Amino acid sequence: MRNHPNTAMIFCAGRGTRMKALTSDRPKPMIQVAGRPLVDHALAQIRSVEHRVANLHYLPDMLKEHLNSAGIETVFEEVLLETGGGLRNALPHLKADVVFTVNTDAVWKGPMAAEILAEAWDPENMDALLLTVPFGRTHGHLGQGDFDILPGGRLARGRGSVYTGVQILKTSALNNINETCFSLNLVWERLFQTGRIFGVEYPGHWCDVGHPEGVEIAERLLKDAN
Repeated sequence: MRNHPNTAMIFCAGRGTRMKALTSDRPKPMIQVAGRPLVDHALAQIRSVEHRVANLHYLPDMLKEHLNSAGIETVFEEVLLETGGGLRNALPHLKADVVFTVNTDAVWKGPMAAEILAEAWDPENMDALLLTVPFGRTHGHLGQGDFDILPGGRLARGRGSVYTGVQILKTSALNNINETCFSLNLVWERLFQTGRIFGVEYPGHWCDVGHPEGVEIAERLLKDAN
């Protein structure tokens, strides 16, 4: 096993129903934010990763063409499998025992997410390492916090920080799950029991673009950054 992964799973299969009219003619990852498809903002956070695979479902042709032109392999899902099921379905294409997983509904202001995770990754003690951001450095996030990072880096459910949508995960964590369609939350709950789920804080700012208002908020954040 590499000290850190060189393979990434990019989640692009969701229907994006919360985006309302913005996804009437395109999948959510192709919504334009500051002149670039939303998925490109996510890809910038893993640009050092060589092998990248994305899952597709809703209006896949536009997204497939865009991703293939960037050298990203795509896997079509006949039915939505959620994040955990989508990752397991893509394992024959990923061909890796440790991967980055990346959501595609956020915009970042700060250093590359993959580098922050890779620097903190300790495969001897970790099965998952989630990148979180303190609630006070989130933008457009409509929910509460997700986790707290405990002394020593272990992760606990809490409200102090928000999951950014990027993590490192050993694919063996998917073993012994019988469901076909399941969320990675199920995987995390099992890892909480073993104490092998950790978190690391993102030092920059992060914007949730999972709802229409998030587009304008993200563009203001990026304009301020420039």
